[in-house]
Amino acid sequence: MKQKLDSIFKFMLKHRKFNHELQEKHYKSALLWHDEFDQVQKVMSMLYGAANTQSQPKIDELSRFYRFMWLNTASLTSFKSFVELLSPKTPPTYKNLFLGLSKQPGWGPKTSALFVKSIYHIHHDSYDSRLRIWDDSPEDITYLDKLYLPVDRVIMEIFNHLGDRSWTFKSINDFIHEHYVGDEIEVWDDLWFWGFITQKVANKQRIFEWNANKYWALECSNKSLVVESEIKKLSLEFLSLMK
Repeated sequence: MKQKLDSIFKFMLKHRKFNHELQEKHYKSALLWHDEFDQVQKVMSMLYGAANTQSQPKIDELSRFYRFMWLNTASLTSFKSFVELLSPKTPPTYKNLFLGLSKQPGWGPKTSALFVKSIYHIHHDSYDSRLRIWDDSPEDITYLDKLYLPVDRVIMEIFNHLGDRSWTFKSINDFIHEHYVGDEIEVWDDLWFWGFITQKVANKQRIFEWNANKYWALECSNKSLVVESEIKKLSLEFLSLMK
C-alpha cells in the first residue's frame, strides 16, 4: 500500500496546479468581497463556510459556538490570539488550532481539519496575498507542527480501496503523519479533488471512474473544455495508480 500511496503522492505533487486553481477561486469568492481590514468578518466567513460542508450539522451546538466567537471578536484579530482562545496556554501552531477547534460545540475532526487547512492555504505564499487575514499566521509547517487531512467519505473510500482494513479519520492521519512530514501533508489535500471527480455511486456501490458530472458540479472548477479534457486524461492516470 505504501508503494501505491507514494506513486499517488508523486502524481499529485506533479499536478498541483489544478486543485490549487480551484481552491484559490473558492477562497477569493469567500473572502475578497469583505472589507480588506475586516479580520473578524473574514474569520467568521471561513468558520461558517467550513461548518456548512457538514452533511448533518448540529445547528444548536454550532449556534453556541458562533455566539462564543461573536462575544470574543478581539481574539480573532491575530493567529496567536485565536489559537489562545480555542486552545489556551499552547503555542500558536496549526496543530493546536486543530485540537482546540475540534473540541468546540458542533465541530468535529474533519470540519476542524478543513478549516485549519484553509487558513494555512490563504497564508501560504503560493496563494494570492490579498487573501491573508493575519500577519502572524505561519506560512510553513515546521517539524514541531502538523496539518491534519480533512478525511471525508471520498478520501476514506480511496484508502478502503487500497488497504484491506476499515479506515477512519484517525487511522488515515496517523498513517500519513508516519510517512510524510511538514508541508508534504498539505499535498495530500489534493486527494479529495482527484478522488471526488473519479467516483460515482450506482446501486449503492462506489465506482471508481471519471465522473464529468461531478467535475462540472464544482463551482470553481475550470470550465474550459481544453482543461477538462486534460483533467480527464490525468484522472484516468490517477485511477491506474489505484489498481
